[in-house]
Amino acid sequence: MQIAFDIGIIILAYIFGSIPFGLLIVKLKTGKDIREVESGRTGGTNAMRAAGFWAGFATALLDILKGAVSVWVAQWLAPDNQWVHVLAPIAAILGHNYSIFLAEHDGNGKFRLRGGAGGAPSVGGAMGLWPASILIILPLGMLTFFTIGIASITTMAVGLFAIIVFAIRAFQGGPWIYVWYGVGAEVLLIWALRPNLKKLIQGNERVVKYSLNGWLKARREAKEVEK
Repeated sequence: MQIAFDIGIIILAYIFGSIPFGLLIVKLKTGKDIREVESGRTGGTNAMRAAGFWAGFATALLDILKGAVSVWVAQWLAPDNQWVHVLAPIAAILGHNYSIFLAEHDGNGKFRLRGGAGGAPSVGGAMGLWPASILIILPLGMLTFFTIGIASITTMAVGLFAIIVFAIRAFQGGPWIYVWYGVGAEVLLIWALRPNLKKLIQGNERVVKYSLNGWLKARREAKEVEK
């Protein structure tokens, strides 16, 4: 009975993670379908491309809360089961990346689930497990984003930061099981970003114009035009 209850918590986390806040916000603000914009993902970066900075910010904030709330609900319903506390935010990331509410058939008639890449709910999951982690992971993620300016690198970095933060905390007496959250999150992030990894290798991944790298790239391009 307890196992079924724990599985129910994880399924609930997946369903909550599946809520496509980016799609809803962009639709309300612009009438556009975010799935038809740029990468087609429903996360904060693509919401920013589709509807501006504040739409992206609101989407990222709500997606962070998806990960955090999944942990808090798991801790409330199963206070003594740390595995459920870890698996719930991983399920929320899975729901965010492969939303049950965004099921469709692609151009070849194959069934698929659309969603985001998982960066924001990964931050939220870490925050749910250890609230102070957001004071480390979020600033590092923002620094990565606004310097390198490549969303896929930032997203994968978030999982790596979570692994490092929870490993250091484990050496200080914290629970080692939280490190597995970071590992699980990183695996899901890398899997979701397979197309971006190919673009990174080829050197043609998008650079966000609001970043240092984007600004330097724009300057280089402007100078080449002047020549």
